[in-house]
Amino acid sequence: MAAIAHNDDSASASPALEQWRALLAEAGHHLRKLAAHPARSVLLLPYAQLIPLAARLWATQFPDGFAPRFETTHTWAARVGLFAPGPTDLSFDHGRDLLTAASLLQAAGLGAQREHLAGPLVEQAAQLAQIAASLPTALRTDWAEQARAALPPPGDGPMALEAALGRIALAWAGHSDYATDVLFEPHIGAALDAMLVVPGLQPDPLVVHLAEHYAEKAVLLSLPAAASIGDVSLHECADAADEAERAAACVLAHLAQGRVPVALVAGDRALTRRVSALLSTHGVRLRDETGWKLSTTHAAAQIMTLLRAAARHAATDAVLDWLKRVPTVDASALRGLEKNLRRHVIRGWAETVARNPGHPLVARTQALRAALHEPRPLADWLSTVREALADNGLWQPLQIDAAGAAVIDALGLAGIADWKSFPPAQPRMSLRAFTRWVGDTLEAASFRPPHPLAEQVVVLPISQLLGRPFVALVLPGADEQRLPAAPEPPGPWTAAQRQTLHLAEREQLHAAQAAAWRVTLAVPHTDVLWRISDDNGEPLLPSPLVQALQLAGQGRTGIDPRADRILTARPVLPPAPSGAGLPTQPLSASAYDMLRACPYRFFALHQLGLSEDGELDLDVDKRDFGNWVHETLQRFHRALQADARADRAALLDSAAQEARHGLPSGEFLPFAVAWPRLRDGYLNWLAGYEAATGAVFEQAEQAVRRALGDIALKGVLDRVDRLPDGVPMVIDYKTENPARTKERLKAGSEDTQLPFYALLTGHDAPRAAYLNLSERDPVSLHEPQDLTHLAAALHDGIADDLARIAKGHPLRPLGEGSVCGWCAARGVCRKDFVQADGQG
Repeated sequence: MAAIAHNDDSASASPALEQWRALLAEAGHHLRKLAAHPARSVLLLPYAQLIPLAARLWATQFPDGFAPRFETTHTWAARVGLFAPGPTDLSFDHGRDLLTAASLLQAAGLGAQREHLAGPLVEQAAQLAQIAASLPTALRTDWAEQARAALPPPGDGPMALEAALGRIALAWAGHSDYATDVLFEPHIGAALDAMLVVPGLQPDPLVVHLAEHYAEKAVLLSLPAAASIGDVSLHECADAADEAERAAACVLAHLAQGRVPVALVAGDRALTRRVSALLSTHGVRLRDETGWKLSTTHAAAQIMTLLRAAARHAATDAVLDWLKRVPTVDASALRGLEKNLRRHVIRGWAETVARNPGHPLVARTQALRAALHEPRPLADWLSTVREALADNGLWQPLQIDAAGAAVIDALGLAGIADWKSFPPAQPRMSLRAFTRWVGDTLEAASFRPPHPLAEQVVVLPISQLLGRPFVALVLPGADEQRLPAAPEPPGPWTAAQRQTLHLAEREQLHAAQAAAWRVTLAVPHTDVLWRISDDNGEPLLPSPLVQALQLAGQGRTGIDPRADRILTARPVLPPAPSGAGLPTQPLSASAYDMLRACPYRFFALHQLGLSEDGELDLDVDKRDFGNWVHETLQRFHRALQADARADRAALLDSAAQEARHGLPSGEFLPFAVAWPRLRDGYLNWLAGYEAATGAVFEQAEQAVRRALGDIALKGVLDRVDRLPDGVPMVIDYKTENPARTKERLKAGSEDTQLPFYALLTGHDAPRAAYLNLSERDPVSLHEPQDLTHLAAALHDGIADDLARIAKGHPLRPLGEGSVCGWCAARGVCRKDFVQADGQG
């Protein structure tokens, strides 16, 4: 990467500075015209990021005089008055407002739906509050009465719930007090000589009404429009990855030219985070003014994993996730516990407790979980969570972390006493309700990381470009979805309702977007990027704003700033390890299948003993069905062996029910529906099989070890019957498609399982068969011909293969097709990076 030049004065070339000088000169003129003292005047700005810039430029332009107070409505209100919301006021603190919303829904007779309606009610009330807060208190009730007429009347129709929600939101917003109410009070007007207003890209109702309220003292200013557009480069990108890489390269190119800081417009947070990550690898200092959801931070995850682990029916994965975050947990003990749970696929934590009653880590976790089960008021919940974090060594790290401090503030963990005096927080909450409240609160909050002292890149929304003196700007995400010409108005309101409620209408949003686009194009150097396909491969068009620019013949095709790199070819050769010094025995049927399918797979998984951690949180699938059938028949035949006169159907149903322990009922439902047919088909087959062969059940799930000369074999036989002549009959259950079972026995199929089991029996002429138990097809038995000959050939083959390994014959990765598709050693053998001829 080229060296990045640092020129903090590069912004001096921005047209925005000339616009500011003209605006401040006009402001000074109006102050003199109104005979207003600057110290008793306010210059009202659309957003807080402009305050230090305006103050600095005023000091430069008027070095010998007083300066007005540079404010936004929020900073002005905070400076002139102290405000504490009332018990039922809309506070714009999402956690507090969720509780208030729940209490309002309860009072309105919608308590049963409050858990699902509280969030939408807060969102609707916050939108209406933009208008309600813009009015003096004396006029707010009148507005609410007029606005109520725009809402659907109460009733019992299909829209009754929506109508009720809208009316509650309107009443809540219309009867709340707001921090900015102080700006309408007489003593503020008495201390004000002039109010100079710099409007934003979209009209602010509060600023409009303040200007009306102080009509004799208010002056509307505006930043002069740019005379022409800057140098605009248009970049068409293939996909999201290409767009992020190219956007980062554009930023680096501007920095190399000394254009500091560069504006990076955040229209798509995921895309912006990706660009930011790429820039951070180059050491670029970013100031992120948009932030990201607090719920996505590591600090928030610590709280949420604790609550998910405490749920009564918590998954094993959820509890393990919590334990891995606890610094006081013995890592070795946790690894051992996890390995055991994954080996046995223990999905639910309740089953973990049942299987490990004396395990210290399990007992400790259960004590923590038990403390979080009983319902309690919010303050008590927060106290319990704080104690749990402290006891597990997580509270102090949370306090010293920037995101952790934001989590503590959002949940009120440092001011629990305040929740005890807040009426809506007094009802008892279940763990599920508390977890939902915490999740919603963290999801609604934003986290802005600490800003660097001398940023090189500023991440900001397009609406806050007005008045910013950037000389370079990069705008990724300029496609039809992420940069529409007319953004969709928020909320459930119709166009007519929005007009009556005085909410922003589509036309206003369209005008604001167009104005923001004009500001974007006025930056001296601008890169606009969009992708031509979305994440699903569907085609995307550029934004209508970009298309209009292209039709006007403005903007030029951008040159990809990414530099080509010459890479030295480094061929990756397939591994060819020797397993001569590693054990090969005892050998199981599955291990020998590995050797025949792919020698390297045998080397990695059998000789080295490598294994991947099994997944726990998986849907019930055919493998679970197969395991369930195996256990069901094992239980059934052992019970039938003990009581031959028992009712077979009832016995089989009982065994099936017992074997379902730990399998979620909902996920298992498709297999449960097929069970009666499978049960009846198996019992009919069993009766005919016993009558035809005289076979008697002897043992199920029999673990066998057998030495045949120098070869040691092992395995587990699904079932062994004894025929009248004393010959063992080995039956292996298959729940696959019957056609696949038949394929196993065709000549040349190289299936080794039944011949291997024949060797394990130790009998000179055993019999063996596959019993197909598909949930859709009739039960059928499939027995190979000449099993004794197949077993002898298999023995010779095993002896020959083991001898070759002992001589150091290389165990290469020779697998193909499905063998590689599901192989746990695929990443180790590097097959995906090696060509068929062995050259990289």
